[in-house]
Amino acid sequence: MVARVRFGTVKGEYVISNRLAEKAIIVIGSGTGIGAATARRLAQEGAKVCLADINLPAAERVAEDIVAEGGDAFACLIDLADEHLVNTAVEAAVGRFGKLDGAHINAADMKTLLEDANILEQPMAVFDRTIQINLRGHVLCTRAVLPHLLENGGGSIVYTTSGAAFAGEPVRPAYAITKSGLTALARHVAMAWGKKGVTANCIAPGLTITESAGATGSEFRAAMLEHTPHVRLGEPSDIANMVAMLLSEDGRWINGQTYNVDGGVIMR
Repeated sequence: MVARVRFGTVKGEYVISNRLAEKAIIVIGSGTGIGAATARRLAQEGAKVCLADINLPAAERVAEDIVAEGGDAFACLIDLADEHLVNTAVEAAVGRFGKLDGAHINAADMKTLLEDANILEQPMAVFDRTIQINLRGHVLCTRAVLPHLLENGGGSIVYTTSGAAFAGEPVRPAYAITKSGLTALARHVAMAWGKKGVTANCIAPGLTITESAGATGSEFRAAMLEHTPHVRLGEPSDIANMVAMLLSEDGRWINGQTYNVDGGVIMR
């Protein structure tokens, strides 16, 4: 069955298949932005979706929208600094759906990003918090998700990294270090459990116009567009498109890779 749906991009209408029908997927960091768009896209393709976010009301609103459109979704609380809450969220997804086929681990502490200075001026509290959420938290999520994927005979994990992992810049070293770490984590999972049917990949978005990016001024956006070999900047749906593919059977032979979804800013 193929449904024609309205999906919020400059193109308007898309034909979206049911290639994720009956798959159970948790999206960690799904209350707004890329995670919310991904949850919607996965549901549109037939997936049952658990939306886990530290901002529970936001995740609940997205889940309610998905259900109103005929999808199967629910929201639960997660905090990547709290191992118990990470485990509880994943168990909630498995308890609701009876299995787990995939995960999009998309969370990050964006507040500390604004305080991420150069390495000499970096407050160590900011560095430690960034490591705690953006890297250690993803390890906790992986440890919670992976056993269920193995029990299910395999599945897919998609991590959200960043172009900051590959492009040097004078600030944001903590953010870049954690995002580089995610690429290593994905490769580890791919090598260690690929033979058991598990794939792990990363997506590195370019500047994506989300709620958190909405405060950026028009001059900044214009400057970013000038350095982007494309006609526009990114939208959350651009990232969601790639996540959906990697979590579907179309992406089953892709493992341990990092994809720059950025309009061509980084070509590698």
